[in-house]
Parts: sequence; structure tokens; C-alpha cells
Amino acid sequence: MCNLCSANLSRLSRRGLILGSAALAGAAAISPHVAWAEAVAPQNAIGPDEALKRLMEGNARYAANTSANQDYSAGRAARVNAQYPVAAILSCADARVAPELAFDQAPGDLFVVRVAGNFVNEDGLASFEYAVKYLNTPLLMVLGHSNCGAVAATIKVLKDGVTLPGHLQDMIREIKPAVAAAKKAKPADLLSAAIEDNIRRAVHRLETATPILAESVKSQKVKVVGAHYDLATGNIALV
Repeated sequence: MCNLCSANLSRLSRRGLILGSAALAGAAAISPHVAWAEAVAPQNAIGPDEALKRLMEGNARYAANTSANQDYSAGRAARVNAQYPVAAILSCADARVAPELAFDQAPGDLFVVRVAGNFVNEDGLASFEYAVKYLNTPLLMVLGHSNCGAVAATIKVLKDGVTLPGHLQDMIREIKPAVAAAKKAKPADLLSAAIEDNIRRAVHRLETATPILAESVKSQKVKVVGAHYDLATGNIALV
């Protein structure tokens, strides 16, 4: 090959490399995680049952004090551009309940909505619709817990006929149906029974919320489950 041809090919190769790099950079600017998504399926591209299995196995590790997640800085840079939570959790706001720790999941693994008494309000419902519609989260869980102060307060209000100040009455109004239903069964432990009924009511509301959640549940793309966290042991049981 002559020197002129070799030089031309060299220039063309360099020019092609530059143009190719620019095209890739442009694609990344449009969608920062496109290249990653093409190479590796998102971690939440799994079925609801597999997502639930992952959570329950994580809780078993947590309860046994053998949690796998120790380095919370791992993957921090990779999480900047996207999130792929395997589950969305409706948790009580109780400071003793920490879903990421209780399920031994890393940052970015869970999409958590918290409110005292773990009931479904309009804002929480919108958050779950976002998780399902735009984050493709396959599992929704309502996580109640033992000795819930919000449920206990509702029982006391109904028993003593008192009125709580501020917006606390809104919380009581949401939890009141669960307490009333549990009371009819005359359980030995009204608090525990009301906590479980409150979980089931929240599950039902999420399952039947139209149009987004109900359709996803019907198509079996999404599953909604209830669970109870025992503060004393750290164990989580499905309700």
C-alpha cells in the first residue's frame, strides 16, 4: 500500500472513531442509562413472587443479624441516573421500623412510602401508581408492625370518646374502620387484631385502586401483599 493511501485510511479511521464517539455521547445525553439497560436487564425485571422471595430472604438475614448490606456507598454513582426498586413498601412512620434494614436491601432497592398507621391516603396512592407505572415495580407491600402507636391511639380515642388536636383526627378517621371491625370479633388482643385488619384494608385498597393499580394486579404484572413486623424479634410475617 502506498504512503498516501495509508495516510488517507488513517485519517478516515480517526474521523470515524471521533464521529462514533460523538454519536454515543449524544445517545447517552438523551438517555443516560440506555447503554447500561441494553447490556444488563434492570434488577426489577422480575416477577412479583421473585421480588417477595428476595425480601423475605433479606428479612431472614436481618433477623439472624447476618445482613449482607454493609457498604451503603456501593453503587452510589450508578444510581444517579435511574432507580429500579424491586418493591414499593407502605410502612408506618414509626422510628423503630426501617424497611431497608428489615429486608436487608441496599439503597435504590425499595420505594418506601411512610405514614403513621400505614394507611393509604391520596398522596400515598399516587406514589404507588408512580412506582408501578414509571418504575415498573413488581411488588407492593403494606408493612404494619407490633405495638403500633397509631392504632393504639385510635383504640383509646374510640374507647374514651376523646378528640385529638390538629390533624391527628384525620389519622384516627382512617384507622377507625379497622379497629371497629376487629372489635366485633371480640379478640383476646384487640390491638394486635386491629393492626392486622388495618394491614388487610390497606392491601385491599391498593389492589382495587383504579385505573393503574387494579389493572396491573388483574394482569398479574403486580402483586400486593400485607406483612407484619415484630419489633422484638425483627421477623416479618405475611398477613
